[in-house]
Amino acid sequence: MFDIDAYLARIGYTGPREPNVESLRALHRAHLFNVPFENLDVVLKRPIKLDPQSLQQKMVVQRRGGYCFESNALFMYALQALGFAVTPLAARVLWERKDPSLPPRSHMLLMVDLEDGLFLADVAFGGQTPPQPLSFAVNIEQPTTHEPYRLRRTADGELELEALMAGQWGVLYRFTLNAQQPVDFEHANWYTATHPDSFFANNLIAAIPGEGCRYTLFNKEFRSRKPDGAVETLVLEDAKALAAVLRERFGISVSDAEATALSAFG
Repeated sequence: MFDIDAYLARIGYTGPREPNVESLRALHRAHLFNVPFENLDVVLKRPIKLDPQSLQQKMVVQRRGGYCFESNALFMYALQALGFAVTPLAARVLWERKDPSLPPRSHMLLMVDLEDGLFLADVAFGGQTPPQPLSFAVNIEQPTTHEPYRLRRTADGELELEALMAGQWGVLYRFTLNAQQPVDFEHANWYTATHPDSFFANNLIAAIPGEGCRYTLFNKEFRSRKPDGAVETLVLEDAKALAAVLRERFGISVSDAEATALSAFG
C-alpha cells in the first residue's frame, strides 16, 4: 500500500492529481524542492532499503531525503499511485568523469508515458538534477528554471543527457530505454552503498535546489551555485556547523552523535 495523501503532504502538493503533463511538472518540482538528495545513511553504514514501505517511512514519515535509488523510487511509486504509466531506467553516470571507460549503470531515472509523449523524470541526480521533466525529443535544447538540458543520441543508439553549465555542454549520464527490474536496482544500490571504493560510501553529499540557485554539501563544504556557474563556498568547521546547515538548508535533523560522525568526512 502506498499512502499517496501522506506523500503529497510531505512535498507540500495540493494541486490536481490527473496523470497529465501539467501535474507531472508540478509534482516533480514539489518533490525536488522538498525532498533533498542525501546519502547520510550510506556514510553512517546503515542499510538502504528500497521497498515502498521503507521508503515511505524514511522520506515521508521521518522527513528525510535519499539518493537516486530511494528518491526516484519513491517518486515512481507516487506517480503510479496517481495513475501515471512509469518505466524505471538505469544510467551510467558520466558527469565530471575523467576515466574514458564506461562505468556500470549506477543511476535510476524514470520514463513517463503521457498523451503528450514520453518524458524523462529524475528528482535525484544530486546538484545537477533536472528541475523539471524533460521531453524525450533528441537534439532539442530544453530551457528550465535553472540550466538548459538536451538529449543526444550516441553512435550506438543510446541516449545521453547533457546540461549547459557556464556556456559549456556537459554529459550527465548515458542510458537506454530498457526497463529495469527491482533486482537490478537492488544490486546497483548494494554496490553503490557498500563497495569500499564507492564515491557515495566515502563522501558526505546533500543537494537541493533553491529559486535561481542550487545548494550542495560535499563533506565539509557547503556551496551555493548560480546558473552562470558562480559558486560561494562555506567551510563547515565542526559538527555543530554541519548540523545547522543540514537542518536549515536541507531540512534534515541529526543527533549530536550523528553530526559528529558525519563531520569526520572530508
